[in-house]
Amino acid sequence: MQGVWRELAGLVLPVDCAGCGRPRTELCVTCRTALSRDGRGARRVRPVPVPAGLPRVWAGAPYADEVRAVLLAHKERGAMRLAGPLGSVLAGAVRGLRAAGGPLLLVPVPSARRAVAGRGHDPVRRIALAAAAELRRAGGVVRVCAVLRQRRAVADQAGLSAPQRLANVAGAQEVRGGAGRLLAGASVVLVDDLVTTGATLAEAARAVVAGGGRVAGAAVVAAPRNAFEINWNGVRN
Repeated sequence: MQGVWRELAGLVLPVDCAGCGRPRTELCVTCRTALSRDGRGARRVRPVPVPAGLPRVWAGAPYADEVRAVLLAHKERGAMRLAGPLGSVLAGAVRGLRAAGGPLLLVPVPSARRAVAGRGHDPVRRIALAAAAELRRAGGVVRVCAVLRQRRAVADQAGLSAPQRLANVAGAQEVRGGAGRLLAGASVVLVDDLVTTGATLAEAARAVVAGGGRVAGAAVVAAPRNAFEINWNGVRN
């Protein structure tokens, strides 16, 4: 019910831009443009060091400034209507993968149940649904399937080193019982809002493969600037 009340409140109460704070607009034109990076498209990212099993990853935008503010507003403050613009950024990252071979299955990285309950919504799944809708409007055969779940609790990743994050999430995800059949014949694209060390995406890929799926790659809304393989000026980092 928390999510319902937030959406109702957003319809009747004045809001400020989630990116810059400009009054009476949930997302101003300037910040919406920053999310799309003026049409320059997504880029491939590669954390250093690269964790074993990490598929190729594309990100829609650098995790900074307006993009960071909008992601946090959607995720932590329940600004659910921002899922649409964020979904457009994620759709760009999915297109960057150029995953081929039949329909695309967007598989959100699972959040802990306590986190979803605390926020009142599942932000990654909501963004994934918005991305899938945009890709379908462009003629793609795309659906979202939340087949992954956490099989055990993991510690908060904040403050952990890359090796510690790998150890923290190792074996923590699995395909839901009976959901393996949904993976057959589809190109699985793992989706998340953010990638840092890549540990969580690598674990998600392991779980999908163990469940009988084929991972075509991963797409995220944003990544730190230093993870981008090619920067916004077209120069290889």
